[in-house]
Amino acid sequence: MPKFSARSQLHLATVHPDLQRLFNEAIKRRDCSVLCGHRTKADQNEAFLKGTSKLSWPRSKHNKLPSLAVDVMPFPIKWDDVKGHDEFADFIKHLAAELDIKVRWGGDFKGFRDVPHWELIDTGVV
Repeated sequence: MPKFSARSQLHLATVHPDLQRLFNEAIKRRDCSVLCGHRTKADQNEAFLKGTSKLSWPRSKHNKLPSLAVDVMPFPIKWDDVKGHDEFADFIKHLAAELDIKVRWGGDFKGFRDVPHWELIDTGVV
């Protein structure tokens, strides 16, 4: 059975308990890596300047603590594997429905396909 690396565990520990529950269940069924949880002001603004985020500090769901967003990729990471991203997204969407966790995938964003990005919706947190 796959398990998260120490680095993935550190990132996952910074996110909302519902995202932790979702991806702790996911790793039991599919190998994946947590790339990012909470982002500091410096990290968020760097991501914005690099173009890997469309939002500057503090507008991203990554900027809450615990974070309302997490970046997760199937392992091994293959950035150009569109089919693999879509299959992983379908798996996570179905698992989230099973666990009654409402999430949105960044790969479904209009105009900016952010495939590692998962965020909670309808949390009541502003």
